[in-house]
Amino acid sequence: MRTTLVLLHRWFGLAAALFLFIAGATGAVISWDHELDAWLNPHLYQARSSSGVAMSPLALAQRVEAADPRVRVTFMPLQIEPGHTFVASVAPRVNPATGKLFEPGYNQVALDPVSAEVQGRREWGKVSLTRENLLPFLYKLHYSMHIPEGFGIEFGMWLMGLIAIAWVFDSLIALWISFPRWAAWRRSFAFRWKSGGHKLNFDLHRSGAMWVYLLVLMLAITSVGMNLRDQVMRPVVSWFSELSPSPFASRTPAAPEQPIEPRMSPEQVIALASAEARRRGWAEPAGGLFSSTAFGVMGVGFYNVTNSHGDGGLGNPWLYFDSRSAALVGDSVPGTGSAGDIVMQSLFPLHSGRIIGIPGRVLMSLMGVVIAVLCVTGVLIWARKRRARVRSLDQTAVVLRTACSHCAISSSARARDMVGRKLRSTCHCALSSSRLL
Repeated sequence: MRTTLVLLHRWFGLAAALFLFIAGATGAVISWDHELDAWLNPHLYQARSSSGVAMSPLALAQRVEAADPRVRVTFMPLQIEPGHTFVASVAPRVNPATGKLFEPGYNQVALDPVSAEVQGRREWGKVSLTRENLLPFLYKLHYSMHIPEGFGIEFGMWLMGLIAIAWVFDSLIALWISFPRWAAWRRSFAFRWKSGGHKLNFDLHRSGAMWVYLLVLMLAITSVGMNLRDQVMRPVVSWFSELSPSPFASRTPAAPEQPIEPRMSPEQVIALASAEARRRGWAEPAGGLFSSTAFGVMGVGFYNVTNSHGDGGLGNPWLYFDSRSAALVGDSVPGTGSAGDIVMQSLFPLHSGRIIGIPGRVLMSLMGVVIAVLCVTGVLIWARKRRARVRSLDQTAVVLRTACSHCAISSSARARDMVGRKLRSTCHCALSSSRLL
């Protein structure tokens, strides 16, 4: 049993080591993606106008679409922090002449809120290491390896989701094989610092993983939920707890070339959402608006401008409306609903560490480094054992060729036969296999 589990752990580790190393290394960085991106690209975040009255976010969004009719605004903040730009996400419209999507070459735009001057455009997630694209590149690399989608399938997210599923099971296997004898459980948490070399490398891999085991398992599970949310996580969670209806999981997305054009204006959606928020007694203002032409859904989030990421909890509340009928089709209210709803709400806050604010983000940065180290030490352990096995077989072959010099058959053939049978000797000479070994 143990031998089988060790083999499973070894081969999964080798197959996933590169992917998990990249995910860990990038995860250590993107815990601070907004701050690092603002430092590298101040023109995308700091408004050039030092004074003046800022235009409303809705007016700025209209300016974006008027300046480039090829795009539509798909997300925009409804509040603008003083001194900051208005940063909106855009998507291409359908070219009526060809029936295909325009190719504007960007999906994010930053405007000065006073003058409406375009301070920058970029394609978020582009494969590029330039200053403008570095942090988005690392962020997308973290969860998709930049593997392109096709046939309506996000292959990169599926691959990383499947690796995460195997990671969950491998974490359970690792727990089992790390405690060969429960009487000596302390050894599985010890580090032989003075020994150095292979012993220390082994301890870094085994004991290091055991010290942070629950965090590693949590990262593996939340990775499954974030990459295969509707395909795996919701069905699994629904076995144990009823889930509230999702306006996305229950709808079939439309093709990009056949968008579901909204009949509601942003102003109408915001008015409906604000009225519903007041009815529910929410104190936070409307903070963000998104529109999905794939699902025919528009959503309004309620939060203050300084807490757009929902740090220090399970995120921000959102209300979702059908973009054609104006019907309320769902909501996401942190901390409410069934146990399963709360599990689904907690996936991103746990994975990013934002559930406990800055300390959680620091912890997740350290965990990214730990995951990368576990991958490297695991490969080094395998490489050392492989060299030892090869050396042992070579030495055995030399001994067998010498011992079988009196056999009627050739010694080289006999050596190959015996090594291939894992040293079960069929030698005709007087020496026994036990003496040979």
